[in-house]
Amino acid sequence: MTRIAILPARGGSKRIPRKNVKPFLGIPMLHWPIAAARASGLFDRILVSTDDVGIADTARAAGAEALIRPAHLADDRTGVVPVVQHALAEAAPDAEEACLVYATAPFLRAVDLTRGHEALQGASFALSVTSFPFPVQRALRRTAEGRVAMFQPEHAQTRSQDLPEAFHDAALFAWGTRAAWLSDRPLYGPDTAMVDIPRHLVQDVDTPEDWTRAEYMARALIDAGEIAAP
Repeated sequence: MTRIAILPARGGSKRIPRKNVKPFLGIPMLHWPIAAARASGLFDRILVSTDDVGIADTARAAGAEALIRPAHLADDRTGVVPVVQHALAEAAPDAEEACLVYATAPFLRAVDLTRGHEALQGASFALSVTSFPFPVQRALRRTAEGRVAMFQPEHAQTRSQDLPEAFHDAALFAWGTRAAWLSDRPLYGPDTAMVDIPRHLVQDVDTPEDWTRAEYMARALIDAGEIAAP
């Protein structure tokens, strides 16, 4: 069984310029998830798909391969699935399983990649998820007048413990079979297994504020022995 990790890492990030190679605790961000993928021992190849020569060089320095993808797969609207499909078709024709690994996932752990691979057995996809800390059924919105309204007012008096737990994509990884990635099956669908990730290991890194928070979290997690720097 041939397995490949695919990390989409385009060069056009706007809110945090060049965030894929920006030093995170002094180490290029891209090195963190590559190190976790290597430590897992699961992959025959680790491939970074990018449109940027500098990112490709950073990937190779971390022990990964690089694939330069076409410009039409590197704009703001390109999703991750077409990038994985391109990498499988162009660079990994023999890969039977592929794991999408997010390039800005400094808290990714080898043990969670292994759990994801185990969850894939018998499924089309296995997705890292984490739970919302508050019932989404009782979420609030701001009205046009600046007042409070509920998204689901029917749950105004429902006890939190009586509402089903809700989850969101943890943006760490998504395992999939080759057939699933190359099909029209939805990643968020009935044949996707959930891989629960503790909330303290999940942080989107989309804004400068996110970046600062993630570095504080990383220092604490390293001190606690939960993650290791590359």
